[in-house]
Amino acid sequence: MFGRLLLALLVLFTQFGLVSVAHAATADCFRTYTLALHDHGLLYSADTDAGIDKDVADELIRRSGCKVTVSLMPRSRIWQLIESGALDFSLSGITNAERDKFAGFAWYFSNKYYLLVRNDTDVRNLTAFEQNDALQLGVIRSFRYSESANRLVDTLQKANRVSQAGGLAPLYQTLMLGRIQGMIIEPFDFPALEEKKIRELTTILEFNDAPVPHGLIMSKKALSTAQQKAWRAIIDDMRADGTMRRIFEKYFKPDLAASLVNF
Repeated sequence: MFGRLLLALLVLFTQFGLVSVAHAATADCFRTYTLALHDHGLLYSADTDAGIDKDVADELIRRSGCKVTVSLMPRSRIWQLIESGALDFSLSGITNAERDKFAGFAWYFSNKYYLLVRNDTDVRNLTAFEQNDALQLGVIRSFRYSESANRLVDTLQKANRVSQAGGLAPLYQTLMLGRIQGMIIEPFDFPALEEKKIRELTTILEFNDAPVPHGLIMSKKALSTAQQKAWRAIIDDMRADGTMRRIFEKYFKPDLAASLVNF
C-alpha cells in the first residue's frame, strides 16, 4: 500500500516538475569501448596529454560507467576505422552526406573557420587568394570545413594548389618557410598565433559561413541506434548542466566559451 502511494506521489511530482527524471536511455557497458583522440591545438595535445576533447572524453567515460580504451590517431585513420566499425568513438567531428552514412553524432560545440594567409602575398580577401595561381593552401589530411572553406579547398585541389599534412604543426612550419601561403584554422588553433613570428607574418580572413557543429562521433556499424541515443543523452546532459561550458572555459575566455557551446 505504501509502495503504491509513493509511486503515485512520484508521478504527481514529476508531472509538476518537482523532481527530475534521468534519461531512460543509459549506456550499455556490456563490453569495452574504443575512443580515439587526434592531436589538434587546444582540442588535444599529445605533448601535454591535455585538451578539450580529453576533458570531454574523461567526463563521458565517468558518467557512462563503461570501460573505454582511449588512443591517439591521425584524423584520416579515425574516419576509416569509424566507417569499418573497428573504432566506436572519436570527438570534435563534423558531418557531411558521406559521413552521415556510417557515423552518428552528438553535438557539443560549434565554430567558424578562418583563412590564415602570409602578409607577403598582399591578399586581403578570399577571392584574391583563390585567383592567384601562385598561392598554395595547406590543409590537414581528411579534414572538412565550412561550406565556403570546402569550396575553396576543392577548387584549389583540382588546380594542384593544395598541400596536405597530418596535423597543425607541419602546416605552421611550411607556412613559415613559405612553401604554402595560407592554411585553414579554427579558434582552437589561435594560441599558436601568439608566437611572435607567426603573428607578424600573417593575416586572418574570415569565411562568411555559419558556425559548424562539432560533436562526438559514433560508428553506426559498431553501435546500435539505441546505443547511440544513450551516449548522445550523456553529451546532452553535459551541455544542459553547464559541464561542457566549464570545460571550454578552462581554455577560452568566458564569452568565447559561451559562443562555442551555446548554439
